[in-house]
Amino acid sequence: MANIFAGSEIVELGVRIEENGRDFYRTSLKQSKSEKAAESYPGEYFAYMKALSKEYVFTQKGKGSQVAKNVKSDKEAVDLGIGFEKDSIAFYEGMKKVVPQYDHKVVDQVIEQEKNHLQQLTELKNSL
Repeated sequence: MANIFAGSEIVELGVRIEENGRDFYRTSLKQSKSEKAAESYPGEYFAYMKALSKEYVFTQKGKGSQVAKNVKSDKEAVDLGIGFEKDSIAFYEGMKKVVPQYDHKVVDQVIEQEKNHLQQLTELKNSL
């Protein structure tokens, strides 16, 4: 039998990743020297939690805040966020090959959320 991931495993990894992502953005916002766009609604970053791999920076507990503390500028924070979102999209696209067909819908929903985050960060970068 081939090694596959269940959709629930993808979501579990994603929760960890998004928690660290949320911490990264919150810490970056606190350190910001200019005004940044706030969440569209309270808990937005937490609401879109889903998946990623162990090699990914945001799967490690506390890593989001740690990375953000080393950021020197708002532009750098946004650029890092854009990179994280692109990495997430690529990861999820790859994960579709190792999840059962019936879980593809879950992964596709996560990909759409990540694309939305990428678009928001790109718009933010253009406004800086």
